[in-house]
Amino acid sequence: MRTFGIAILILAAATAAFAQQWEIGGIGGASFLNRVNVSSPYGSATAGFAPGVVGGVFVGQALGSHLGGEIHYEFFQSDQKLTAGGSSATFSGIAHAVHYDLVFHTSNEKRPVQFFASVGGGVKIYQGTGAQASDLGLLQYGAFGPTRVVKPMGVAGGGISVKLAPRFFLRAEVMDFVGPFPTNLIAPSPGAKFGSVLQDIVPMVGLIYTF
Repeated sequence: MRTFGIAILILAAATAAFAQQWEIGGIGGASFLNRVNVSSPYGSATAGFAPGVVGGVFVGQALGSHLGGEIHYEFFQSDQKLTAGGSSATFSGIAHAVHYDLVFHTSNEKRPVQFFASVGGGVKIYQGTGAQASDLGLLQYGAFGPTRVVKPMGVAGGGISVKLAPRFFLRAEVMDFVGPFPTNLIAPSPGAKFGSVLQDIVPMVGLIYTF
């Protein structure tokens, strides 16, 4: 978790010198990841992660009339999955994401409805939490394990915020997390090759407090 702590410190420092209008929010939703193709001498398969729940918090700061900066943390339920033919094997897991985003707003005046788009980057930390076993199936394609892997990622998305009260806003958005596939977490078996890019589409709804 050393990398996780360093990332938080760097992202916090990145916003320390800017303007004074702040917001804090909590958000939750679901994670839908693509699966990468697996080729091996035994045939073809797919590797990836099952859909799961997501929860997170963020702190934002106004940087200009239409620009803001946000530090995000999200927790993912992220079970690993291998599928071949009519068979599948799973291994329980979680993930953490830390990222800094630039957010482009239609207005900074807290009008009743605002649209926004965001782009940023950070790190995602994958962790297998199941017990090590030798009978999980589909070992000819890959193997699971209780491993922790840190990968860089890019983030892009957009959504809408709606004013509920003088300092409270409802926020709905769809985020796209893109990064390299964590092959140290789901390790290819000898002779197997995995696809390289993992994409995670995450629709979320949250509540914002401004101050």
